Amino acid sequence: MNASAAFFYLFAGVTVASAFMVVTSRNPVHSVLFLILAFVNAAGLFMLLGAEFLAMLLIVVYVGAVAVLFLFVVMMLDVDFAEFRQGFLNYLPIGALIGLIFAVELLLVVGAWVIDPKIVSTPVAPIPANLTNTAALGQVLYTQYIYYFQAAGLVLLVAMIGAIVLTLRERVGIKRQDVTQQNARTKATAMEVKQVPSRAGIEETV
Repeated sequence: MNASAAFFYLFAGVTVASAFMVVTSRNPVHSVLFLILAFVNAAGLFMLLGAEFLAMLLIVVYVGAVAVLFLFVVMMLDVDFAEFRQGFLNYLPIGALIGLIFAVELLLVVGAWVIDPKIVSTPVAPIPANLTNTAALGQVLYTQYIYYFQAAGLVLLVAMIGAIVLTLRERVGIKRQDVTQQNARTKATAMEVKQVPSRAGIEETV
């Protein structure tokens, strides 16, 4: 067994074990930490495949931003673990039934899957010898699939706006910004000059 095969089995084994611990850990903080470990090992698999750009993207975006954000949110929320487990037990039969249905569907799909030998032998998008992995990915993404890329950005924008609208609720005692009122402010309404008498000390009140 060469070094590449050994690293592949190492990264793949740790990734599968980490993914299993993500869904089975009792503590949400531990689940997020196992998710970060799975991302790091998946980046190692990308490095073995020669996709160094995807590996660094996985580390910077998912580990450095998304997973850390999940960790901060989980640690900042005041989660009642006893109530959380009680709700999990209440919906366990329904979840088990849905999981069983998905497992049967996956087994049927995998069992009926047939791979064409020509697809395995011929690469889908061969990279020229004088072009790096990052340049080839950018060239394909921003030329051949530019419309799909723009459509994906619009879908994410709509999802973000929808999440903001759904969570925007009127709460008593919480002030909200009024953009029109802020833009209409002038110097006279925005600032107030106080005339302080010269040598006037601070009055002490008892």
